[in-house]
Amino acid sequence: MKHAVIFDMDGTLFRTDLILELALDETFDHLRSEEKWDGPTPIDEYRKIMGVPLPVVWKTLLPRHDEQTREEVDAYFLTRLIKNIENGNVALYPGVLELFEQLYQMGHSIFVASNGLVDYLQAIVTHYELDRWITATYSIQQIDTLDKADLVAGIVKKYEIQDGFVVGDRLSDISAARANGLISIGCRFDFAQETELKEADYIVNHLSEVLDIVLKETVSL
Repeated sequence: MKHAVIFDMDGTLFRTDLILELALDETFDHLRSEEKWDGPTPIDEYRKIMGVPLPVVWKTLLPRHDEQTREEVDAYFLTRLIKNIENGNVALYPGVLELFEQLYQMGHSIFVASNGLVDYLQAIVTHYELDRWITATYSIQQIDTLDKADLVAGIVKKYEIQDGFVVGDRLSDISAARANGLISIGCRFDFAQETELKEADYIVNHLSEVLDIVLKETVSL
């Protein structure tokens, strides 16, 4: 394997903000209809923790609800996300398809390692036909620890990756790169936080900048 570039999905490749509020509103409307929630949808609270695994999301947003209710909410939220993807209420960040094509033509292997659930990720990949370029997509749902460093470690081991990059917008992506001896590229996009980005080896404001970094680093590797 030449070099691997492992991407986060939400807030890095996929404009989650376009369906986040809609799906969250639909979910909390459902809770309100069942008299299990009183008040506005906590979209601001969700934005603060965007990128963490969904079980953590529901523990944060629904601290007084029991585990069964949280699991039901999680399932409902997933169906609304997927329905909005299928309905086309979505967008990728500018430059995703062009970057994937360039990396693919250069012989770099592309992976997705995300805190999103399997069905959700597959809906995005299918909608945009990203499997034209992506070797494999991995969800945090597939490991017990819910730690992205472990998720990336599994990719590194399975595909015998020796050099590569992790591209993402949150500290979990940067930490996953560091834990696995990879180069971290932080994306200064919608959900990014400056205090987290400063831990990255590189910071980009547009995905087109990723190619320059890959070119620079792979020459020296």
